[in-house]
Amino acid sequence: MNKIILFNPKSANGKYRIPNSILSIAASIEGKYEWTIVDGNRDEFPLETIETLLNTGEYKYLGFTVMPGPQLKQSIPFAKTIKEKFPHTIMVWGGYFPSTQPNAVLNSGYVDFVINGPGDHAFPDLIDALEKNTPYEFIRNVIYKAGDKIVKTAKEDLFEQDPLPPLPYDKLNRIYNIKKYLGKTYLGEHTLAYHSSIGCPFTCSFCAVVPIFEARWKAKSAQNVYNDIKYIKDKWGADAIEFHDNNFFVSEKRTVEFARLIKPEKMSWWGMARIDTMDKFSDASLALISEAGCRIIFFGAESGNNLILEQLDKGGTQTGDQIIRFAERLKKFNIIPEYSFVLGTPAPTPEQVDAQIDFEIDFIKKIKAVNPRTEIVLYTYSPVPTEGSTLFKQVEAAGFKYPKTLEDWISPAWENFDLRKNPLTPWLTPEMIDKIRDFETVLNGVYPTVTDIRLNLLKRKALQLVAGLRYKSNIYKYPYEIKLLQKVWKYRQPEIQGF
Repeated sequence: MNKIILFNPKSANGKYRIPNSILSIAASIEGKYEWTIVDGNRDEFPLETIETLLNTGEYKYLGFTVMPGPQLKQSIPFAKTIKEKFPHTIMVWGGYFPSTQPNAVLNSGYVDFVINGPGDHAFPDLIDALEKNTPYEFIRNVIYKAGDKIVKTAKEDLFEQDPLPPLPYDKLNRIYNIKKYLGKTYLGEHTLAYHSSIGCPFTCSFCAVVPIFEARWKAKSAQNVYNDIKYIKDKWGADAIEFHDNNFFVSEKRTVEFARLIKPEKMSWWGMARIDTMDKFSDASLALISEAGCRIIFFGAESGNNLILEQLDKGGTQTGDQIIRFAERLKKFNIIPEYSFVLGTPAPTPEQVDAQIDFEIDFIKKIKAVNPRTEIVLYTYSPVPTEGSTLFKQVEAAGFKYPKTLEDWISPAWENFDLRKNPLTPWLTPEMIDKIRDFETVLNGVYPTVTDIRLNLLKRKALQLVAGLRYKSNIYKYPYEIKLLQKVWKYRQPEIQGF
C-alpha cells in the first residue's frame, strides 16, 4: 500500500494542456513507486475517480498541484472530503499557492505536507522517508506542521534541468489521450504546452515567483527542448508551442540556438520575456526568432512610470521610453508584443492612486499609436507575500490582509483577487476599479485580441465601430453596449482564459 495518486485540479473550461508540473513529479518517482494521474481538466468526475482508487487499498499518498484561483475551487473541497473518508491517506500539496500560503494550507487539518518550490527531489525524498520511517526534517523544500508550529526546511539550490528524468509522456497517453491535450489556439491547430526552464533571475516585488525561486533561473539546453518538442510533434502531431516558462528568453544564446533547431519544423510559438532583456538582442537574433515561428511574446511592461517601476522593484534597466520604443522596434520583425500592465499600486493618497491610473491609460494609448498590433493585458495590482519587500510593507501598512483559513480563499471575492480583477486592496475605491475595467472594455473593443480565434472579421469590425468614438474622445464610463456585444460573442480575455 504505497502507490501514489497525482492530482491536477481543474484550471480552465475546455482548455486542456499537458499537466507538466504534476508530470515532472511523476518522472521523479518513475521506477521507484507506482503512480497514476487524475486530471481534473479531463476527468468528468475526478473526485469519484480518486475515491475509487483509494478504495482499492493500494494507494497511500495523494499529491496535489495547486495554483491560486480556479484550482483552489476543486482542491479545497476535494482534499477535505478525501481526508474525512480516508484519514490515513497522506496528502502532499505543491505549487505556487501552498508555497506562498503554507500556514493556511497546513492549519486546515487535511494537508500533511507542502512542497516549497520544485519537488523533483523533495517529493521522492519525502516519500522515501515516510516509507522507511526515517527523519524528513532535513529534506529541503518541505513545509510541515510539528504540534502547533509550522516548520520550513532549508531551500534547495536550483538544480540543472538536463539531468532530470524525461517526462513520462507515453504513460500519460495510456491514461489520457495526449492528442486531446494539443488544443486549437491562435498559434496552431494542435498547440503543445511546454516548460523549458524554472525560475527567473529578477526580484519584482509583485510577482509570485520571487518568494519561491529567489532570483534564480535554470534551463534545459536548447537541444533537449528541441528533442522533446520534436518527439511530441512526430508522435502526436503538435504544430505549435506555448512556452509556460516564467522567462523563456533569459539567454540570447540559448534562444537563438533553439530558433535554429526549430525553424525547419515550421511550428509557431509563444513565450514570456522581459523588455529590457530582449531589447539587447541583436536585430539578427530577433529576425531569426521570427523566421523560426515566434509569433507573439508576452512582456511584463507593468507601468510606463519609472517611479512605479522602481516601486515594483522591476529591476534591470526597463524604462517607460524603452517600453514604447521596443514595441515599435518589434514591428519590423512581425512579432506581436503582448504587454501586461499592473494598475492600482499603493500611493500615499487616493488622488495619487487615481492620477497613476490616468497616467497608465494615456501611456497605453501611446503604445497603441506606435504599434497598434501590441496586445494589452490589464491587471489590477494584487499583493503577493514577498517578505521584506518595500512594496509589501506598504501593503501591510495600508491594512491589507490575506485570508487566515483555507476555506476563505474560495469565496467569490478572493477568487477574483487571484485573477487580479478585484484586488480587495484598501487604497482602491470602487470608482477606480470601474475606471480600469471600463477602459479595458473600450480598449478591447477598439483592438480585439488577435488570440480570440472565434471572433470573425465582421464581429471585430462591429466592436471597433461601437468602441471607436469612445476611445477617441476618452469617454470610457458605462460602456454597456460594448460589454453586451462581448458577452453575446463570448469575447475571450487572454489574462483569464489564455489563448
